[in-house]
Amino acid sequence: MTTNDFRPSKEPSVFYPPQRVLMGPGPSDTHSRVLSAMARPTLGHLDPVFTEMMEELKSLLRYSFQTNNLMTFPVSGPGSVGMEMCFVNMIVPGDKVVVCRNGVFGARMIENVERHGGIAVVVDDKWGEPVDPQKVEDALKQNPDTKILAFVHAETSTGVLSDAKLLCEIARRHDCLTIADTVTSLGGSPIYVDEWGIDAIYSGSQKCLSCPPGLSPVSFSERVTDLVKNRKEKVHSWFMDLNLLLGYWGTTRTYHHTAPTNALYGLHESLLMLYEEGLDHSWARHKRNYSALKAGLETFGMEYVVEEQYRLPQLNAVHVPAGIDEKEVRRRLLEQYNLEIGAGLGDFAGKIWRFGLMGYSSRVENILLCLNALETVFSDMGMKLEQGAAESAAHRNYADNPMPSSSSD
Repeated sequence: MTTNDFRPSKEPSVFYPPQRVLMGPGPSDTHSRVLSAMARPTLGHLDPVFTEMMEELKSLLRYSFQTNNLMTFPVSGPGSVGMEMCFVNMIVPGDKVVVCRNGVFGARMIENVERHGGIAVVVDDKWGEPVDPQKVEDALKQNPDTKILAFVHAETSTGVLSDAKLLCEIARRHDCLTIADTVTSLGGSPIYVDEWGIDAIYSGSQKCLSCPPGLSPVSFSERVTDLVKNRKEKVHSWFMDLNLLLGYWGTTRTYHHTAPTNALYGLHESLLMLYEEGLDHSWARHKRNYSALKAGLETFGMEYVVEEQYRLPQLNAVHVPAGIDEKEVRRRLLEQYNLEIGAGLGDFAGKIWRFGLMGYSSRVENILLCLNALETVFSDMGMKLEQGAAESAAHRNYADNPMPSSSSD
């Protein structure tokens, strides 16, 4: 046997990905500033210059989360790692956790509770509806020994936004800690960690922060760090043990793992851009572009899954029009326009589309491209439409909703 026996069946070559417009549920378009930052010289993860950047990155994350939590940093891994980090550190076997499930990602929280030996008390709501605070109140009254309330702030599978502030108030009345999933909301919808009293929160780099996937911003309150420090048994994960990461992301810079330095350059740049734009301005931009997209989609007769007062502006879930092949539409958009939109998950598979307007993808030119591309594809598939109506509706909406001037808050 020789080395040639292990050669690839096809001669390998340099990979050049096509330039897509990403308007699905994530990842979003990555800004050229972020890509440029990631191409800068690699430093050692204990280099003093790199640690200076880490400190600034943490301060930018605290701004983004609106918190003074010292333990605010990016976990090396996608949002799913941030999620698991919260549960594995805060749960010991036998702990009771009330978990709110109104979509795919609430179900993943239940899986985490059970895998770490906890007891999940499930509060179910219909897909496309927000978490019902009264159901949460009732569940906590019926389970006074509950340790944690876990919920998804922005449910990516349906585009629904739940009232995190109210849910945290209910948890505090019942002396519970809280875990909040903000993977799709950070940077796109208001989040006030300190004001709302969120104890543990996680997000992802690839949504409204417009960074490539692979990092999960997290933040932990002092109540959580005290809880983890005083655990009587070790955290059931070496890599995600907050006690160990305190050394690396704290002030001592104790070696823990080889941090993804260039990915962290990119996250730093994206957070700097968010700071330069200002949180209020970013939230308003996402809302304005949602309003214009909605105006255009309505000319096609499309209906949203979520009632307007509960919708995420950055994740638009709409029912597929009758008689339209949803998979064929997505295929044509990708092949003819390099435009990606998302399909439905779980209960909504084959029934809805998910249009993402996240971070750098939330731009006027993307909305107009999407509406014009949909109009052409629908017309080619036999739908009777008024040509140009969708784009005109979007332009009128933009004119009626001017963008406030940018500020750095």
